[in-house]
Amino acid sequence: MVRTLKYDLAGPDFRVAADALAGDGLAKAFAPDLAPPLRLTVDLGFGRGELLLDLARGEPGAALLGVEYSFKRVLKLARRLARSELRNVRLVCETAESIVGDRLAEGSVHAFWINFPDPWPKKRHHRRRLIQPAFVRQLASRLEPGGLLHAATDHEGYAEAIGEVLADEPLLENLHAPAAFSCEAPPRSATAYELEWRAQGRACRYFAYRRRRGSAVA
Repeated sequence: MVRTLKYDLAGPDFRVAADALAGDGLAKAFAPDLAPPLRLTVDLGFGRGELLLDLARGEPGAALLGVEYSFKRVLKLARRLARSELRNVRLVCETAESIVGDRLAEGSVHAFWINFPDPWPKKRHHRRRLIQPAFVRQLASRLEPGGLLHAATDHEGYAEAIGEVLADEPLLENLHAPAAFSCEAPPRSATAYELEWRAQGRACRYFAYRRRRGSAVA
């Protein structure tokens, strides 16, 4: 049975074009529901959107930006948002690298979440992994002093690589030190895939880093 993708929205459309986020576009995107300065949390690769919606419900005064490259996933979550009472979420269909590198100002983000990005397990594909040194430097520079970076993976090899990359970024400090990560899930809503993997006995690794106060981008 083939399901037809429904494009109609039963309420407001909270999708935002990536180009519209440049300059003061982010503040305009959340107006009139939220007034600047925004307490901005960014979920990179939100998937089905469980965590994004849970964060939005828990902090109605915070601005939640969901970034996802899949048009289908963005549309489905936009339809859910249109039927909800949430007004503090905006969605953008674009790559995480593009949004972080070109659309977010330095020191403008309170928290980033990156949950279970594609591990690209084959060695020849490692260059496609999202968490790379240059990208982590951009993430760190976009965080406000004391801002948080959360990441998670169920892939052992990728966990090792993520730990090395994050540990090498001087703007960030590891909140799980001296351990590279925690195997205990943080107090947040689990994603559907995460629950499925746990049920299968797959170990998940959780990273938590903070932008050092007083640190400056070189």
